[in-house]
Amino acid sequence: MGTEKPVWNNETARKIVKEKAALPGALLPVLHDLQTHFGYIRPNFVPEIAKALNLSRADVHGVISFYHDFRDKAPTGRIVKICRAEACQSMGVDRLEDHIKGESSITLEPVYCLGNCACAPAVMVDGKTYGRVTSERLEELLS
Repeated sequence: MGTEKPVWNNETARKIVKEKAALPGALLPVLHDLQTHFGYIRPNFVPEIAKALNLSRADVHGVISFYHDFRDKAPTGRIVKICRAEACQSMGVDRLEDHIKGESSITLEPVYCLGNCACAPAVMVDGKTYGRVTSERLEELLS
């Protein structure tokens, strides 16, 4: 199974923000650390991030919604990123996506390049990239 993340805790989140707040351009390091720790960035915590970093809530929300790696809700189960770039599409990545779409124990996220084009189709399961993935291999990776 995927790595279990702790339940969101505002006190811990405040400590994470405080640790990075003095950095130049602290927003991205703060968001990355929150995402790494909890697996997502809780939307109702955005005002606290904004206040601590002297930014508007719109600025913080805009960054969270712009970057595809940031989530605003806790992922369920394993995180599977499926490459949607041209090389992977030409090698049948649609079949992989269709094969696992709707699985309740998986958070499925499309990405637009995993940098593994020579080994298409590529997927990332819980942070590890795999190439030349078939439906059968994907099942093995998820079991």
